[in-house]
Amino acid sequence: MTVQTGTSARLGEDDIVPSIAAVMEGEGDPIANAANIAAILFEGLADINWAGFYFLRGGQLVLGPFQGRVACTRIDMGKGVCGTAARQRATIVVPDVHQFEGHIACDAASRSEIVVPIMRAGQVLGVIDIDSPHVARFTPAHAKLIEQVASLYVRACGDATP
Repeated sequence: MTVQTGTSARLGEDDIVPSIAAVMEGEGDPIANAANIAAILFEGLADINWAGFYFLRGGQLVLGPFQGRVACTRIDMGKGVCGTAARQRATIVVPDVHQFEGHIACDAASRSEIVVPIMRAGQVLGVIDIDSPHVARFTPAHAKLIEQVASLYVRACGDATP
């Protein structure tokens, strides 16, 4: 796929899935795909301040490719929104992170968060994490969108381990 650079056109939410599918076509490397997905999400979702991946390594989620400010490097399973989503194997949408017990504040500006586990054959590979500086930024439609992105990622990467 040819990716245009230097254009003033911004992706919209409707462009996210087709753009991700196109950029991953024929590419099976998990890190390359995660990096491009993070960039597309960061560009395509308005009013967010962080989008990226954490990958499961020995009971911890370890920071992967992302867009945004410097992030927490490691998160224990069951801790914070990311660790909780990974442990529960379920998407978590948090309207106000200050109301989420045990929230890990990597960026004090973040107010809402969505975390979607990346699953292959019933096993958690990691999570996609997106933060916003606005309360209640994410809807059930965003959950479905990011779940679709996670599925596309797993399909594109096959058996490769991130």
